[in-house]
Amino acid sequence: MIHWEAFTPWSSFAGGLLIGVAAAILLLGNGRIAGISGILGGVWSADRGDRLWRVAFVLGMVLAPLVYGLFAVLPRVEIGADTSTLIVAGLLVGLGTRYASGCTSGHGVCGLSRGSVRSLVATLTFMGAGFATVYIVRHVLTYFIP
Repeated sequence: MIHWEAFTPWSSFAGGLLIGVAAAILLLGNGRIAGISGILGGVWSADRGDRLWRVAFVLGMVLAPLVYGLFAVLPRVEIGADTSTLIVAGLLVGLGTRYASGCTSGHGVCGLSRGSVRSLVATLTFMGAGFATVYIVRHVLTYFIP
């Protein structure tokens, strides 16, 4: 079922444009890739001079929605899974980013824009795993779990 009221092409375009511009600024201004897993992982293991921009980047991701909420109504968040499912999913995503040497932002946004074949394979793998997971959860498991 498609919920057409959730179809927001202009705000989606603006969000994608902002992500692309931010990734380009970080690459051109700092020589760094805007891969969130690498940035977050480096907060604890980076040299002192390299830690500041990482902390600022992570704080910006956390604070941006809060600042946005001062000027507009934030959308209501609905999570259709229990806590144990979210924990397992988070651990699997974390494991996947370690094996792939990056996350969807590092490979999908930054790697693809640089023409990286490794990032293309990683992104296709991420997407394929996501498609398979949705299919299994929504169509296969419904036969076994009422």
